[in-house]
Amino acid sequence: MHYLVGTDSVHTTAAICDYLDDRATGDDTVTVISVAPADDPTARRDADEALNVATVRLAAVGDVEIDRRSGSGTPADVLCEAATDCDADEIVIGTHSGDPDATPEVGSSTRRLLAVADRPVVVVPIPEL
Repeated sequence: MHYLVGTDSVHTTAAICDYLDDRATGDDTVTVISVAPADDPTARRDADEALNVATVRLAAVGDVEIDRRSGSGTPADVLCEAATDCDADEIVIGTHSGDPDATPEVGSSTRRLLAVADRPVVVVPIPEL
């Protein structure tokens, strides 16, 4: 199985890794993509930290690839493109931004991805801090 993970924060990555703990095995591949605007140093830092958490938390998975992208489209479009590029079987994302101040509703990027994805999308709840 090839999972594509979309994340933007440590909190989102942790929630997704909790989901994958019971599913991903040593035979699976996980590609972790963090989309951050190139001109936002705080978002880039958060993206890098999210990717670092993924490499540690997913150490038992067969193959983990990480990539920070600053795509020219929406995060949903970038994730759909990445899913096609790596031929992912499933896309795993959080309900909303991992920002502790974010509202608990499903975010706009998640709604868009659910509307345009051509493969299964799993939406993982982000626990309140």
